[in-house]
Amino acid sequence: MSNPAKRQTTALDKALRFGLYAMLIAMAAVYLAPFIVMLLTSLKDVEEIRTGTLLSLPGSIDFSAWSKAWSGACTGSQCEGMAPYFFNSFKIVIPAVAISTLLGAINGYVISHWKFRGSDFFFAALLVGCFIPFQVILLPMARTLGWLGIANTTAGLVMVHVVYGVAFTTLFFRNFYQAIPVELVKAARLDGAGFFTIFYRIILPVSTPIIVVTVIWQFTQIWNDFLFGVAFSGFDTQPVTVALNNLVNTSFGGKEYNVDMAAAIIAALPTLLVYVLAGKYFVRGLTAGAVKG
Repeated sequence: MSNPAKRQTTALDKALRFGLYAMLIAMAAVYLAPFIVMLLTSLKDVEEIRTGTLLSLPGSIDFSAWSKAWSGACTGSQCEGMAPYFFNSFKIVIPAVAISTLLGAINGYVISHWKFRGSDFFFAALLVGCFIPFQVILLPMARTLGWLGIANTTAGLVMVHVVYGVAFTTLFFRNFYQAIPVELVKAARLDGAGFFTIFYRIILPVSTPIIVVTVIWQFTQIWNDFLFGVAFSGFDTQPVTVALNNLVNTSFGGKEYNVDMAAAIIAALPTLLVYVLAGKYFVRGLTAGAVKG
């Protein structure tokens, strides 16, 4: 005979599991609702948007808004769409992510395994840099870029993101490298290995998890940045976020919400793809020591 208490516990577990799944599904629906509205709106024509509701399905799938957002929408006085600015963002993101990640790895390696006089103060100063608001550095950074002759250029924007991002990347790598046994580095020193030999042959091979975390973090932060882009870019070097703002606020004739929504999704696609393709590695990197001190 079956145990009534056991049957009651099993039924309770099933009810709790059902309630948990129902809550998660509801939360996911709420969280995804804005994206769903954007996607549905981008696939409708203007007349259907005016006569329908936000969540109504399109009568027929229409990708003309996507085509116009990519290559024909006006972002001010120019009507070239999002394409030029989309590639501008890649010109900024790729070198900025690579440089800030490399500098962060070297800094973290030095602070965690090559102690020097003032290393603790240096690390504390970097931590302070993580919490400086963007707005505070606008004026001094603008003067610096002008003095270097790279104001309103892609190189200038790369420098801004490297300078602001290196504090975060150093923090990530330092915390991760703290988990590497110091005896391993000392043994390599006794064998005659130098600074860069140890870094290249011992430290980097075990750094894949934290490199993935840092690259995803930096890519997302730089790609989604608007303030630095609007403050330090020229007309031909504007990133995609600035172009999206200009597109949404530029209108000739009636407002084309379908084009605006398509442009917003285009601007967000790279970061969405990064998290979809590498999200699990991001979590693994964090649990492997990225937030350990």
